[in-house]
Amino acid sequence: RVPEGIAAPLPGSRVRVPFGRRRLIGVVIEQVAQSLLPEERLKSLIAVLDTVPVLAAPVLDLVRWASDYYHHPIGEVIASALPKAVRSGASLVALEEIWWLTAQGREALRAGRLARAPAQRHLLELLTRHDPIRQGILIEVLPRWRSAATPLLQQGWIAHAAVAAAAKATAEPMTGAANPAPLPTPEQAQAVATITTALGGFSTFVLHGLTGSGKTEVYLQVIQQTLAQGRRALVLVPEIGLTPQLVQRFEQRLNAPLAVLHSGLTDNERLAEWRAAASGAASIVVGTRSAVFAPVADLGVIIVDEEHDASLKQHEGGFHYSARDLALVRAQHAQIPVVLGSATPSLETLQNVASGRYQRLALPRRAGQALPPRLALVDLRAHAVTAGLATPVVLAIERHLAAEGQVLAFLNRRGYAPTLLCTACGWVAPCKDCDARMTVHQRSGRLRCHHCGADSPLPQNCPQCGFAVRPVGQGTERVEERLRELFPQAPLVRVDRDVVRGRSDMDAAMHSINSGAARILVGTQMITKGHDFQNMTLVIVLNADQGLFSTDFRAAERLAQTIVQVAGRAGRGSRAGEVLIQTAYPEHPLLQTLMSEGYDGFARAALAERAASRWPPFSRLAVVRASATSAAAALEFLTEARRLAGAPRAVKLLGPVPAAMARRAGRYHSQLLLESTDRTALHRLLGGWLPRVAELPAARPVRWALDVDPIDLF
Repeated sequence: RVPEGIAAPLPGSRVRVPFGRRRLIGVVIEQVAQSLLPEERLKSLIAVLDTVPVLAAPVLDLVRWASDYYHHPIGEVIASALPKAVRSGASLVALEEIWWLTAQGREALRAGRLARAPAQRHLLELLTRHDPIRQGILIEVLPRWRSAATPLLQQGWIAHAAVAAAAKATAEPMTGAANPAPLPTPEQAQAVATITTALGGFSTFVLHGLTGSGKTEVYLQVIQQTLAQGRRALVLVPEIGLTPQLVQRFEQRLNAPLAVLHSGLTDNERLAEWRAAASGAASIVVGTRSAVFAPVADLGVIIVDEEHDASLKQHEGGFHYSARDLALVRAQHAQIPVVLGSATPSLETLQNVASGRYQRLALPRRAGQALPPRLALVDLRAHAVTAGLATPVVLAIERHLAAEGQVLAFLNRRGYAPTLLCTACGWVAPCKDCDARMTVHQRSGRLRCHHCGADSPLPQNCPQCGFAVRPVGQGTERVEERLRELFPQAPLVRVDRDVVRGRSDMDAAMHSINSGAARILVGTQMITKGHDFQNMTLVIVLNADQGLFSTDFRAAERLAQTIVQVAGRAGRGSRAGEVLIQTAYPEHPLLQTLMSEGYDGFARAALAERAASRWPPFSRLAVVRASATSAAAALEFLTEARRLAGAPRAVKLLGPVPAAMARRAGRYHSQLLLESTDRTALHRLLGGWLPRVAELPAARPVRWALDVDPIDLF
């Protein structure tokens, strides 16, 4: 309840409340006239922290919608929407200390009472000339002022207070006016015109362009016109690695302040960027998935780059949400257009285009003089292979290097080798906590599990029989080693999570490629999208067979997207590009369709298969995942949960079954799948069923979580 003397907080505002013996910060969702609890059981809030809500009405509406749709507690949804510092009570505006001289201080200075304390006297003299003075100026003039201020403050000779920090001056007004833009292609111009005509109303556009076709140029021109109308823009990208180059493009072209939000920022950095968005100081907000909740007022357009990317779905924790889908909801609530950009749109997006819900804007040609690369399959059964490199691939690398081109070798498997094997007894190095093999990291001399992070020294001999062991298979580290042996004169850089630990590492790697200092790039999924390598003439997909025979129905879609995306790094400049795809199954329908009809042909065939089998986008899924310290406990929990569901109409319950990798990080995982062609029926069941599941007693502690619209079945 709100006690007398305190103004009622607005919805979305933070309040300090008693919670047991503690005082915690909560967020007001709504205020009601009566409570279901008796008056004597209600507690009074202690203080209202905000006069302006931290969750403005549009964001609070989005939070409510997400909580309902994903059937997740609204408090945890709010926690995802707000930076940690804001949740901890940080001010909505940046504060700065100001200091001034008190009357006692002036008297002490006149009386010469600080003759033996020159640092304190110097500080008092400074305050007489600048009264009050901001902390930032103090730091510049007296770097060690704090040690002098402490005793003066204790004696009451100086005082201080926190005020709003002074705004940083800008060299010129931020109007959103663009620097000279390149002449757009007819398709780019048509896309920009179509989107900007729709500003001011809700509509969904799918910007479907070949890799290198200039989707970013369309984004820039749309944002420019949005800013010219006095509105702001929100741009979502799937990965931190794509943020710096996109921000650089925006800064080069648009005279407008930006805020950048992603998990790589410190708490203080994230708070500063969030404040810039909330105050309106930033006209453009660029960020990864959680930025969908960014406090952007006067929002005019939302852009989701690489909309197909799995990184836009939150996988960890309890709140599993799709930033792409929430972007659509936010745009609909705000009545503004949303642009979904991709060279390989998801099948769900393409089906929405086919049904008329979304409008497709095609960019079928590469920008400038660049032509699509030539694709060819390399049959691993017909050629000698050493360290994962077939003979035709080695010859092609030699040819492109001789022609002053650059080469990209793609393998989505880091480490030196995925397996350590004893050829005498057949022992394979296992992870003791997962149903997985340990990966060999030769350079560091370690065995590591890429699922739980377990780490141990690399043995030289088999622990079972004592014979020598050897690595089997290829990872990026082994491919790097082989390429250095074959082409010692060609500088090489490797990009994977073992060598790229932070933004500076990624920036250095990209600079070495773009400057021409490195001639060969070996990388994983980190370099498959967004990067513009002007002199990259050869791309090699070293293992195209990962995903061809997966149990996950989305595996083929992901494989096709990966191949097309990585192939798109070739030939983006003025020189022709070549793509070689190594496979032991060159006759596989997926590869044959990609070679003959491209991604569009693959998507048509895949959608037909999904329709026949009634998998998404022709049905809706939800999965309940449970884990426990024993396999039986997890299965028993889900079996009882299924019993509570009964036999609902229009919803199938499949399972429970152990996960594809049943044991991970010492816990056993199982899942229960719910499927329906009627989304309303599925959510009606979830709404009534989940509260009962939450009350289930468990013989052993069981962790469980719901994932609505899962993109992984593992």
